[in-house]
Amino acid sequence: MTTTDTSLPDVLEAAWKTAQDQALGYAGGVPPRAAWQLVQQQQAVLVDVRSAEERQFVGHVPGSIHVPWATGTALTRNPRFVRELEARLSAHGGKEAVALLLCRSGKRSVLAAQAAEAAGFRHVFNVQEGFEGELDALQQRGHGDGWRFHQLPWVQD
Repeated sequence: MTTTDTSLPDVLEAAWKTAQDQALGYAGGVPPRAAWQLVQQQQAVLVDVRSAEERQFVGHVPGSIHVPWATGTALTRNPRFVRELEARLSAHGGKEAVALLLCRSGKRSVLAAQAAEAAGFRHVFNVQEGFEGELDALQQRGHGDGWRFHQLPWVQD
């Protein structure tokens, strides 16, 4: 992937260069606050890759696109993920769209970003920390990092 044919915001360009240096297999990682700023400025599309159950019961970012990496409570890998991602991003440039993938902690979204890049998507980034963040010493999420910890917009059904 090269960024010479697409102008990326500075934060994404820096993430892309780091990802190339580290051979991550996807475009790189973006902190939650920077991700939200890019979405607000319409420079990127936020794609929630969590299951429908997670979105419903834990909450989600208003206006985000939903393409599950895994489905159901057992989190069974979605074999149609790449096709669904392309379809949902078609109005935003398809495989050329700048997409920011968000999951619970930032791990599944890395796998999803790697799969997207392998399928020819050029600018798919991981939202670091995820929606809920990492587990803390008490085995709870949301107390030290994550989208909600940073008090970014979200709603719950």
